[in-house]
Amino acid sequence: MNSNRPDSRNYLVALLLSALVLLFWHFFFIAPMAERQKLAAERAAAEKALGEGKDGAATAAGTGMPGVPGSAGPATALTRDAALASGGARLEFENDAVDGSIRLTGAQIDNLRLRKYRETLEPSSDEVIFLTPRGTASATFAETGWVAAPGSQTRVPDATSVWSSSDSRLSPGKPVTLTWDNGQGLVFIRRIAIDENYMFTVTDGVQNNTGVPVTLFPYAIATREGEPKHTPQWTLHEGLFGVLAGLLEKYTYADLRDAKVPEAKFEGTGGWLGITDKYWMVTVVPPQNEKFTGRFSIAREPRGEVFRADYLLQARNVAAGGTTSVTHHVFAGAKIVSLVEAYQQQLGIVRYEMTIDWGWFSFFTYWIFKALDLINHQVGNFGIAIIILTILVKILFYPLANASYVSMTKLKKIQPEMKELQDRYKDDKPKMQQELIALYRREKVNPFMGCVPMLLQIPIFFSLYKVLFVTIEMRHAPFFGWIQDLAAGDPTSIFNLFGLLPFVVPQWLHIGVWPILMGLTMWFQMKMSPPSPDPAQRQVMMFMPPVFTYLMATFPAGLVIYWTVNNLLSIGQQYIIMRRLNVPLDISFKLPGWIGRALGRPPTSGTT
Repeated sequence: MNSNRPDSRNYLVALLLSALVLLFWHFFFIAPMAERQKLAAERAAAEKALGEGKDGAATAAGTGMPGVPGSAGPATALTRDAALASGGARLEFENDAVDGSIRLTGAQIDNLRLRKYRETLEPSSDEVIFLTPRGTASATFAETGWVAAPGSQTRVPDATSVWSSSDSRLSPGKPVTLTWDNGQGLVFIRRIAIDENYMFTVTDGVQNNTGVPVTLFPYAIATREGEPKHTPQWTLHEGLFGVLAGLLEKYTYADLRDAKVPEAKFEGTGGWLGITDKYWMVTVVPPQNEKFTGRFSIAREPRGEVFRADYLLQARNVAAGGTTSVTHHVFAGAKIVSLVEAYQQQLGIVRYEMTIDWGWFSFFTYWIFKALDLINHQVGNFGIAIIILTILVKILFYPLANASYVSMTKLKKIQPEMKELQDRYKDDKPKMQQELIALYRREKVNPFMGCVPMLLQIPIFFSLYKVLFVTIEMRHAPFFGWIQDLAAGDPTSIFNLFGLLPFVVPQWLHIGVWPILMGLTMWFQMKMSPPSPDPAQRQVMMFMPPVFTYLMATFPAGLVIYWTVNNLLSIGQQYIIMRRLNVPLDISFKLPGWIGRALGRPPTSGTT
């Protein structure tokens, strides 16, 4: 097939659009469904194996990673209130971003609420609870400590050790010191500080009063009991992750569950590791100039699976009468881009910016976010920032897009001549192709230029989708009117007249105002383009706007706003070019028969 034929060009455009539809359908409907089915089957198999005792040593209660302690939680799940009430006294902490407490038995950071974030858009909804004590559903907590040398009888603090506290409350600028005496001449001293946001600084010290040298290994652990109940998202990573030996390592809960060896071990200098959700994370950060061994593991306890991300530092040899100390950092909170970058710079944490999953187009996605964030700081609304960014992108790619629209407009202008050549040489295809090529050259038309705007939009589209989906800055970010969360779909639906009719529309029928506007602008833009000479291709193209309207209805509203505004700008640009080249604007369509009769028109009448 000669690539310069107009029907070849239109066929390629239709093929590309169809492929996009299939990709969207696969990635956002089929793939998540298959993933849910796969995870359900894996979970059922794991539970069956656990019940039959087929996991060997990996299923032993309290099995932890070599050198790092692990302890079993309660045999039955506790409510959050019951877990907080048990276990003795607690050290309270509070700043503008978080509040919570540290249980003095075990000294685990295991109770933390995010004061700036709520579960839903309702102002009265509960604050997001992130860290929860051991034994609760999806318990998540962090701890630091010491491991004795192999074969040593030295007692070190564990989950049952009761610490003494210098104060009852921890706050920024007012650190608290905990102490624990092992009764053998070692005194463990833990100084905990919290900043104005989500970073704890834990300095663990040991004073050796035994009269003999002692060897100890510092460690830190981030732990989660059980997998979160929500459906995993294929578009971002949730689970265990970290930078070890300079590389980002990621393990989902299923990765560890399915592994033949229930742990992954890495060695390196500098880095971090932890457990991440979509918007929140808990990470433990070792001294960046020390070599450490990092591990991701799963342990099967009587109550369920326990996932751990931990590191073990090199040995500390504490001379008789001497002291030693090590400083860990524990982050527990929201993955705010500017905050993560500030910690990376201030604390020198290796590649800490990779705690945010920027996806396949990471470099492009990152700068899309930075541009939106910068504009938002000026205008105070991320929706307006998206519109301004759309305009700036349109300006940036104006020369390429303009050349494309000029070529498309010229192609539309010579449609009568093309039709005449096709009719004249319908029985002589080689001659028809030669004449069409000559016509293209004479009129300086490139049929393939029509694909350029779409190809330019694809990386921006996916990058903006990623920004809206993963960044905490976009969560519950309002626009105007009914759009109160740019990261969620348009909540209105045409099937209840956008809320005028008093009934709730099923989620799969939510086709709101913005998706409909996007579909209409897409249809209008297609009507301005040269039609395909092939009736079958014209039928395929006719269905694209409604198909995309339905598919985009569940996408983040911010993305639909971007596409709609981009279409409007393209329509305006193309209209100006058509006027300049004296190409008539023919936007016509046939009304359905029943509408035509209602309007007193014949069923086949058209409207322009």
